[in-house]
Amino acid sequence: QVQLVESGGGLVQAGGSLRLSCAASGRTFRSYAMGWFRLAPGKEREFVAVISSSGVMTYYGDSVKGRSTIARDNSGNTVSLQMNNLKPEDTAVYYCAAALQPWQRDLMSTPLKYTYWGQGTQVSVSS
Repeated sequence: QVQLVESGGGLVQAGGSLRLSCAASGRTFRSYAMGWFRLAPGKEREFVAVISSSGVMTYYGDSVKGRSTIARDNSGNTVSLQMNNLKPEDTAVYYCAAALQPWQRDLMSTPLKYTYWGQGTQVSVSS
């Protein structure tokens, strides 16, 4: 089992940056692809980014592509999401999630691929 704890959220002005972190428990962290999703009020859960278990492959949602970077540290059991040029529409609760299924890039944006989820961290971007 994997437990995930997000941190790094907060209030930032439009154009600013935030770095979200997700700390994972368990010795099998390096076996999981790690993803970030977000949920805004009145909207469906949205895929943000995912990184493969080795860290070699990444995939981003269209809304954050070019503005965000996902990375992982398998020795430290952490995954991060650096977000730049933040916009008010980035306001949401951000969740990290772990997937133990084989990497299938086009399917990694599907929440059902992920087995474990964190509690989320709030990101608020003011205009």
